[in-house]
Amino acid sequence: MSVLLLEGIYFYNFTTPEFNVNVCQLPFWTLSVLYGWKGFKNNKTIDWLLFGLFAALGVLSKYLFIYLLIAMDVFFFYMIAKKKVNLKSLIFFIPFLLILLPHLIWLTENDYITITYGLHRTGTGDQSFLDHLILPVIFLGKQIGILIPFFIMFLFAISKFKIKINFKDQKLLFLLIINIVPILLMFATSMIMGVKIRTMWMTPFYLFFGVLVIYIFQSQINLNKLKNFTSVLVILFLFSPFAYAYISITETDKRTDYPGKEIAQKVQSKWNNNFEDPINVVFGNEWNAGNLSYHLNARPVWGGFIEHNKLDKLNKYICIDDICVGNK
Repeated sequence: MSVLLLEGIYFYNFTTPEFNVNVCQLPFWTLSVLYGWKGFKNNKTIDWLLFGLFAALGVLSKYLFIYLLIAMDVFFFYMIAKKKVNLKSLIFFIPFLLILLPHLIWLTENDYITITYGLHRTGTGDQSFLDHLILPVIFLGKQIGILIPFFIMFLFAISKFKIKINFKDQKLLFLLIINIVPILLMFATSMIMGVKIRTMWMTPFYLFFGVLVIYIFQSQINLNKLKNFTSVLVILFLFSPFAYAYISITETDKRTDYPGKEIAQKVQSKWNNNFEDPINVVFGNEWNAGNLSYHLNARPVWGGFIEHNKLDKLNKYICIDDICVGNK
């Protein structure tokens, strides 16, 4: 039931045809939680090593993965205070640091470009005082909206709604921390920095929400009501792909409709009519230039946004609309 409940969350039904860095986090988020818990529970070396492995891969998929690791650190310090873990657990740092080290070296040698890009995506630098108040409220409202279908499904599966939380239950405490703390950190980020949190960034944050809710209300699940639960599940299961298909067919200005291959052929043809040298650099915004680089056979590097001083340094170049390509 905890897995089926995820059908009620936007990220795990409607947006599943998408593939991006947010989706890349999903397996590593899940595996980090799994082996983190196994490490806390059994304190076996193999579990801690696997946790370090998957945690590092998660950070490499997207830096926001760190919010999950911070949440797990909260539980880690709790377990240290309770003397439930020892120094053996720190062995996870070995695979974690070994895997991240090449990236950290690259990051310092490239002026922390991935961090500045991420901050640029949030709109950092253009905030007003009201942004620190309005944007967190908008973020919170969106999260509530995302969870409405989830809770509608859930209410069809229980006989009564009665919450009884035992904070001495380590399983429950672990589930609460890994589910709630990362969301609170995102809320705090929006409030402190006054930045907009993009909805898709929250893709992996709700993976264990079903486990948390079912664990809390397991004694109140009414097996006689599962027929209604199944009916809602089937409706959502069928509605999502039909809605996605309808939008994809009726709206032709989405990124999935971007004619990247056709634009690349047009650019390559114009280049070939003027020059014999290969294209090895492309300028423009990340989306247009990135698509062009992907579809051109030479796979030119992205040189950033179009600036005259950059173009003047090239041997040859041409510009079409808002994209420029050239040869260094």
